[in-house]
Amino acid sequence: MRRKIGAVLAPAVFLLLLALPMPALSAAAHRLAAVLAAVVVLWVTEALPLPVTALLGAAACVALQVAPAKEVFAPFADPLMFLFIGAFILARAIFLHGLDRRVAYAVLSLPWVGARPSRILLAFGAVTAFISWWISNTATTAMMFGIGLSILAALRAPGGAAGINPRYATALMLMTSFAASVGGLATPVGTPPNVIGIGFIRSLVGVEIPFFRWMLVGVPIFLVLFTFLYVYLDRAAPAGVRELPTGAELILRERARLGRWTRGQRSVAIAFAVTVFLWILPGIVAIVSGEGSAAYASLTRRVPEGVAALLGAMLLFILPGNEGPAITWQDAVQIDWGVVLLYGGGFALGVLSFQTGLAEAMGRGLTGLLPIQGSLGLLTASVVVAVILSETTSNTAAANMVVPVVISVARAAGLDPFEPALGATMAASLGFMLPVSTPCNAIVYGSGLIPLGQMMRHGLALDVVGIVVIVTLVHLLAPLIR
Repeated sequence: MRRKIGAVLAPAVFLLLLALPMPALSAAAHRLAAVLAAVVVLWVTEALPLPVTALLGAAACVALQVAPAKEVFAPFADPLMFLFIGAFILARAIFLHGLDRRVAYAVLSLPWVGARPSRILLAFGAVTAFISWWISNTATTAMMFGIGLSILAALRAPGGAAGINPRYATALMLMTSFAASVGGLATPVGTPPNVIGIGFIRSLVGVEIPFFRWMLVGVPIFLVLFTFLYVYLDRAAPAGVRELPTGAELILRERARLGRWTRGQRSVAIAFAVTVFLWILPGIVAIVSGEGSAAYASLTRRVPEGVAALLGAMLLFILPGNEGPAITWQDAVQIDWGVVLLYGGGFALGVLSFQTGLAEAMGRGLTGLLPIQGSLGLLTASVVVAVILSETTSNTAAANMVVPVVISVARAAGLDPFEPALGATMAASLGFMLPVSTPCNAIVYGSGLIPLGQMMRHGLALDVVGIVVIVTLVHLLAPLIR
């Protein structure tokens, strides 16, 4: 029903805005407003696949002469596009060679974890979150989802813990999704909204956020949110038993089945380590020699994040795998190109909104509607709006829609747009209440172990705490990365 409504509403909104007189806007901005409104409707209702909507919006801007094709499609060649591509190829190789499962079971089989449900929940969530630092939240959830179901199946097997509280299964499944979403905040490549927000902040605010600097804010936010998540789920859905007789045996058995490290796994680990080293190297150089040094300037100019990701990904085609190279082109092209195209289309519309003056006009209008009291008030409003929007549409679409508008609102109010834009970027990765809020939620909801009421109640608690944590820490720590 939502898709059918969107299919009718989007063209109706487009034609209505195109017909309405808007003397305060230029002709190009007027046409862009109509296109942008239709795109937002299609994104929210998902009447078309999100990447198709992004491409349709960009093509419509050329057809309606909002800007020449060369300008409209320039964001599709933005350096951050290649950060997506390189990181996705690395994530694909990690999945293909089972390196993610090896890391997961290595941590879960630690003696400290044992067979205690509370510690399994903590270790399982920590592994999920850490993997999500480096590969997409959805891919992380899909991988850990199967591991979580295996653990729960062992608990229900003959000889397992028959008296375990059914709510523990709900907690473990929710931990799979929520930890992946929270973990994605820690690094720029953890989730697409981070890269989208960084792109807007760089191009529209003029502030570059290197990999290491992002982590100065992202990691503290992650640590606080993950700590709350574990404590909350552990107390809200206890297992009811102190120790599980078969839990540790299952984990050790599954780890033993992985066998010795393969040649492909070693090659993927090397390529991944090289990439991460290149990502954090500028931060190390800045600490040692200062950000004004020639070494730091040369390094950031020669090896930006996108180039580092591509170099690591290209290593996979050179290093040996189990049969042939560590990854083949046939496997590499299986990455999520839809997210890449969605980013390009959303970024193009955001840039055009500034070039035509539409964003400035929207900012002036919203300034009169929002109860903004200084920079902290705008930061809070931006985070709340981003979280609400991420509940009804994808996190990626939320970032594309909110961040440019937030920047324009800040400028119209005479405020610094950096903090509210950064807060909105991080808040776009929240949204935990509904199965449709994120693909991660949809995956775990499909297990049948999570009543909708439980997801909404626990998700709301994490949303509220997430808003408070992001507003507080962005306000306190943003000066460190400016």
